[in-house]
Amino acid sequence: MTDQSATITGLFVGHVQQLWEGRPPSAIAKQRVSGPLRLGLHGFESDRQADLSVHGGPDKAVHHYASDHYDAWADDLPHLANRFRPGAFGENLATLGLTETDFCIGDVLTMGTARIQVSQGRQPCWKLNAHLDEKTLAARFQKTGRVGWYYRVLQAGVVAEGDLIELVDRPQPEWPLERVILARFDPYLKTAMALSLSRLPELAEGWRIAFGRKAKHKNENTERRLIG
Repeated sequence: MTDQSATITGLFVGHVQQLWEGRPPSAIAKQRVSGPLRLGLHGFESDRQADLSVHGGPDKAVHHYASDHYDAWADDLPHLANRFRPGAFGENLATLGLTETDFCIGDVLTMGTARIQVSQGRQPCWKLNAHLDEKTLAARFQKTGRVGWYYRVLQAGVVAEGDLIELVDRPQPEWPLERVILARFDPYLKTAMALSLSRLPELAEGWRIAFGRKAKHKNENTERRLIG
């Protein structure tokens, strides 16, 4: 197992707001928190999600986005460069030095006094587009694979900016996170791989179900999610 660790450079929480006229509310507009936060099985205290059918829950308790990617987004979309900074994509956790290439599904990490596990990548949706006023952003996220990832909480604890997040166990080294993310968005995914992922116990239930459908060659319409 490789030695992967980084310092937490930002913690962010949000509350449900009516951000866009005529559209559903959202908690994507996260705010930085300076003090320590209690982390429970459903996420950080005071953090909220608007639509619990697609956000939050035990398998998506904490969203981590690599701040390393923001420079690439500024290059891709220079008219939004001044808005691409930690917290802009609705993440709870920001670091430098860890990206999707550094993890596997099922990786167990410690941060503060909590213990967490990588459960799935993020599925970008139209709220990203609306939040940053860029109608192509969610589709770009999906295409690049720079989507961030989620943790489930194995042990509740207290986390603060400046704490170390550190890999302590890797039960599924054959399933790199980046590979699984790209497979999730691959409409031509091979049946054998889809079937294997549908049976991966450390993978979030929603993604296991989705890979099960892929194994049966059931088409997925992503237009509503990406465009709204």
